[in-house]
Amino acid sequence: MGVMTRTAADYTWFEDDFPDLAEAYCFTLARGPSPAELLSRLDARPAPSLPGIAAVVEAPAQQRRQLVAMTTVGAWTLLIEPNGYLGVTEDRALPASTGASWVSHFSNVNGVGTFLWAEDQDLRLCFDPMFPTDRWGRTPDELLDTMRRIGFHLDDEDPDPDLSAPAAFALAEHLTGIAITPTLLHTTTFTCATVETH
Repeated sequence: MGVMTRTAADYTWFEDDFPDLAEAYCFTLARGPSPAELLSRLDARPAPSLPGIAAVVEAPAQQRRQLVAMTTVGAWTLLIEPNGYLGVTEDRALPASTGASWVSHFSNVNGVGTFLWAEDQDLRLCFDPMFPTDRWGRTPDELLDTMRRIGFHLDDEDPDPDLSAPAAFALAEHLTGIAITPTLLHTTTFTCATVETH
């Protein structure tokens, strides 16, 4: 028996503890390429490291460039984009996932979200966590039982409370084995870079 799948309830702290980041973010976990290789695939330009996620969120925005904060967690590279969406943009994420596992989820200030899972340029699953019944990719139904257990509202059109963002974190953990924690976000000194957004 494996570890019990964590659920949306395990990630409700994110919106409470990190309200500024929770407004608009993209979290990506990639396994395979080194952090340096990932940055090269994204045509990233190095930027100064930043201590803790608060410093990342407060970093000044640049015109047409997205700040990406990065750290290594186990065998995975975690990329966090405040106000970004590169990790779920198929024409950027799929090429970057060559020889890699790629799990990314995004939410913006309007409540629009995307969850994207790819293996070696093969889009396995993509959907908006708010509307999990509308899924696409090569294996859109493979994780249905897990999604239901985690707390995605597959049967209820208008859930209260809406736990779609915490559920996306739990699904990413299910796919990667990597738990995002408040300590990780507070205490990591992130390697940073900027990527052109086109």
